[in-house]
Amino acid sequence: MNAAVDVAVDAAVNAGRPVPEVAVVVIGYDDAAHVTDAVRSALAQGPAVREVVAVDDCSTDGSAGLLDRLAASERRLRVIRRRVNSGGCGTPRNTGLAAVTSPYVMFLDSDDILPPGAVDALLAAARGAHAEVASGLCVRRELPSGREVPWQARLYAHHAVVPHPARRPRLVHDTLCVNKLYRTGFLREHGIRFPEGRFPYEDVVFTARVLAAAPRVALVPDRVYVWHVRRSAERLSISLDRAGADNWRARTEACRQAYEVLLGAGQKELARVARAKFLDHDLRMYLRELGLRDASYRRAWWELTRAHLAEYDADDWARDPAAPGRLAGRVVLASPEPRDLPRLRELAARPARLYPPYARAADGTPVWSADLPQISLEPLLTRPVRELPLAVDAELRPHARGTRLRLRLHELYGRLAQAGPEAVEVEWRNRDDGNTRGGGTAALTADDRAADAAGGWSAETVVDLATLAAPGVSTWDLRLRIRFREGVSREVTAHALTGAGVLRRRAVPATRHGLVLVQPYVTHSGALALRVAPGVRGALSVTRARLRRLLH
Repeated sequence: MNAAVDVAVDAAVNAGRPVPEVAVVVIGYDDAAHVTDAVRSALAQGPAVREVVAVDDCSTDGSAGLLDRLAASERRLRVIRRRVNSGGCGTPRNTGLAAVTSPYVMFLDSDDILPPGAVDALLAAARGAHAEVASGLCVRRELPSGREVPWQARLYAHHAVVPHPARRPRLVHDTLCVNKLYRTGFLREHGIRFPEGRFPYEDVVFTARVLAAAPRVALVPDRVYVWHVRRSAERLSISLDRAGADNWRARTEACRQAYEVLLGAGQKELARVARAKFLDHDLRMYLRELGLRDASYRRAWWELTRAHLAEYDADDWARDPAAPGRLAGRVVLASPEPRDLPRLRELAARPARLYPPYARAADGTPVWSADLPQISLEPLLTRPVRELPLAVDAELRPHARGTRLRLRLHELYGRLAQAGPEAVEVEWRNRDDGNTRGGGTAALTADDRAADAAGGWSAETVVDLATLAAPGVSTWDLRLRIRFREGVSREVTAHALTGAGVLRRRAVPATRHGLVLVQPYVTHSGALALRVAPGVRGALSVTRARLRRLLH
């Protein structure tokens, strides 16, 4: 095979065509339904791909046979069968990396795909910048809806060359290994490999090892990887299977090792950023789901988290102490047992919501609670209004004369009265396709009758359910923009009130559809969202879906 490829390289050079320089390592285990699609997406990248190395991790579902048949008609494809299943992704990737003969290498999982042009974009960037690593935009595609969410989009807003990772600390946040092209010699020269065996989140450690070796990095805005998220799959991917505390144990261990790798390489700033990333991303993600777990899981999770955070030093906590992740982490670390889970869930939302009560210490300093006065909220007094974790209550009341959305904005230690809330703009965002529907603008009026002494502001607007009704069942998230004096604004989500009858499913008459079925519900982060179905057929589809959930 190598001789044939060498001939192809010479022919390409002589003809002025792209030189085949890239290997794509595809790993899979018992994924016969998708693995050939992944391999074909790599082969379809064109002449720049010199070889595709498919590593089958001892599958039992016929995956290897499918790959063998494909290899019989595609000389660039080589299939490697492992005799024993490794239990993870790191070992088969290492197996593939060891077999690569090309100057550059990429990694691809069996249930994902490379979009057209991905390899060309990364290879051109790497060669043009003389970079050891080229990285591009990954999109998470939710299936079956097809909704796509960009991963770490801020990093890939435009072309850039980073001469040293310390010049772009945000690189630490992109822990994926699959949206990148690596110079093979660079990985081998530095002995960079994945953790072996069953080691979830192996790419977190691998990425730290790459950054610790101080590569020159080229960034491109092109879509270079499509990460398929199949939450309804019979066997969830390792990263999505978060039902057991062992998953969190593995995640904290991966983050711990990443920090140690960076610190051991003298990359102190990147090591700090890795710890900050854990608070802002990992901790907040799991906190949003913690209330859904049983008591045993919560206790185990809490203990693991406190042990991990106990390793942080004063400098780790000193940076931006009012940031939601740091505030939540300080509450967990200061508390031997799980506490304040609903309030921590709100704080972990994006954007964060700091929900009442708003306590003060004896000297008047804002604090998390009366029994945790050491958790000071004083930095909120000087934080810009556009960055404050505003808390808004939302209550939907569907009825025949017009569905009403009632909103209440809570005061936050006097900061909002100083800023002067004037109005709230309402927007509904479709979860599947990202399309939005405007819900109008309502004036905010002072409301001092609230249960909490701080007071607040209220607004009310009509929700036109007909504009949210689409064929089948659609899901809409409520987004708000609070407008203050002098043109300042803050985008927020709203805490869903759950009083008697508030979240009841209702059929509302509508001129265009006859009726619209609306189901208000609470998201994992405590926000208000709607499921909407038009007409009788839509109502029946919602009922059938509910029955399926109850039966399974």
